[in-house]
Amino acid sequence: MNLIEETRDRLGPVGVWLPLGMVQPPPDEERRATRRLEELGYRTVWAGEGPGNRELFAHSALALASTDRVVIGTGIANIWSRPAYTTHAGGRTLAHAFPGRFVLGVGIGHAFQAAKSGADYRPLEQTREYLVKMDEAAAEFPAPVPFPRILAAVGPKMLELARDLTDGAHPFAQPFEHTPYSREILGPDKLLIPTHSVLLGDREQARASVANDIALMTRYNVPHYFKGWKRLGYTDADIDGVSDRLVDGLVAWGDEERIARRIKELVDAGADTVLVTPQGDDLAAIVDQLERLAPALTAVTR
Repeated sequence: MNLIEETRDRLGPVGVWLPLGMVQPPPDEERRATRRLEELGYRTVWAGEGPGNRELFAHSALALASTDRVVIGTGIANIWSRPAYTTHAGGRTLAHAFPGRFVLGVGIGHAFQAAKSGADYRPLEQTREYLVKMDEAAAEFPAPVPFPRILAAVGPKMLELARDLTDGAHPFAQPFEHTPYSREILGPDKLLIPTHSVLLGDREQARASVANDIALMTRYNVPHYFKGWKRLGYTDADIDGVSDRLVDGLVAWGDEERIARRIKELVDAGADTVLVTPQGDDLAAIVDQLERLAPALTAVTR
């Protein structure tokens, strides 16, 4: 069994993506939450890197040290946060300390993050250069324990880069149709690990959540999410009016069984692991929802 097959087996079909950069819980609360998710049967827990409010490798080390089995993933370690050789060294260190329990997701982030680093924003070119430098670091300092490297990818060219230079793709904030689209570009032998919002509630509650997300994306000027939606056939009218079609594409809503069926459809459409992310303003509320969902979601199979 190769590294990709081993990773697919360890992660299972459903995992969790926690918006820790947004809710910013204290470290003790974060550790308790990760342990609770492990106890509930979730096999992998991922989190992202906020704009300067948390360092993702330190977070991952705390999460790994406070659990026994769960696989921790970075979704994503931002290219603007550290040089490529440092990112490789961080992944190498965690994989060595916790064999088989770490997945390194990296990504270019957004133009405003590049600007804070005093750089222009050429996402495809800069991502390719970064991955090549990571390969050079890996050649100089090979990892004692191999670990998978996944690329944040939405558009076709970034998905091709994920296929050609990494072990797979980690799409974010994309509708259902993006999964079969991504799988077609990646081919059958790469990992596909999308996030997908879930909400224990009705469509109107889901619509309010999507409207809030659109407002944040507009505020931070991150148009490539919208470009991804339009590439799949969504229109300005869908986005401006937060149409039923857009809501249903972006959020698995309803009761536990309905949500689990929708996540199973994503797995059947080509996702290796779907990282579910509930709606909530604090970590306790998010974990409460994941506890309710656990019996149904952990029963999803490939």
